[in-house]
Amino acid sequence: MSGLLALLDDVAAIAKVAAASVDDVIGQAAKAGAKAAGAVIDDAAVTPKYLHGFEASRELPIVWRIAKGSIRNKLLILLPAGMLLSIFAPWAINPLLMLGGAYLCFEGAEKVFHTLFPHGDKHVEADLDVGSPVHLEEKRVAGAIKTDFILSAEIMTIALAAIPGDNLWLQAATLAVVAIGITVAVYGGVALIVKADDMGLLMAQSGRLSVTRSAGRGIVRGMPRFLVILSTVGTAAMLWVGGSIVIHGMEGLGLTWFGQWIHDWAAAAGHAVSAAEGTVQWIVKATLDGIFGLGLGLLLIPFVTRILAPLMNTIRKQPDEAAESR
Repeated sequence: MSGLLALLDDVAAIAKVAAASVDDVIGQAAKAGAKAAGAVIDDAAVTPKYLHGFEASRELPIVWRIAKGSIRNKLLILLPAGMLLSIFAPWAINPLLMLGGAYLCFEGAEKVFHTLFPHGDKHVEADLDVGSPVHLEEKRVAGAIKTDFILSAEIMTIALAAIPGDNLWLQAATLAVVAIGITVAVYGGVALIVKADDMGLLMAQSGRLSVTRSAGRGIVRGMPRFLVILSTVGTAAMLWVGGSIVIHGMEGLGLTWFGQWIHDWAAAAGHAVSAAEGTVQWIVKATLDGIFGLGLGLLLIPFVTRILAPLMNTIRKQPDEAAESR
């Protein structure tokens, strides 16, 4: 009997440790996911554009295909790569974070630039030529998964940097939870967004109550504005998060003066409004981080479009030309 009681005590102790580990994983995943908020919002804001031009019956299957590609990106490629970095090259995480932050700044600044100075884009115009729906779907899904890979890499790198590195199993489990949770949140949200107008139309046409029909008409009218707001919030979040990542990375490299300057300005603004000191301080810091991100992104636009992009195109063409010559 005493042996059985001892065994039950051991089982209870193991269960407590397991429960504590699960709590740790969930807690760390929540913190890491919050750090990646800017990239997550942009991921949700970017994806609906890939569904433009398709029949309503194909929208959810396309979202599901992109979501499956996203989870493969995160679990089969980015998670192992992140763990290898954590084990063999932890020094590389900060530079990679800064590179990803600079990319977010570039993406956000490019959206702002195109909004202020709209012009034709031959790639966009070519994409509007629908052609074969099947071919277009394959092209759009492939493009969405490639875009998702870049954003997912940023999300996973941010999450990895926010997780304590003293327990590799905790790191791996937390990254897996972040990967699954963010994918479900992003593409579940995208599915709701793309079908909201259909649901609103159904409510407006078939609702038994006038309130239901009015709500349906409100959803149909409001979705275009909501998508614009979502895109705007996503762009602002990209600039804020990208700028803060680069500034934090500069501090890790010993360049602390700029981050300290922003902190001092935010603290002074917070002290001036003592009734909401914490809120004002956060808003000022986020705004200054975002302005820095916008400035950095605008500086990167000519470098990326005139130097980096042509160079990458040249590198991609060389294997194709070699294959054709054979």
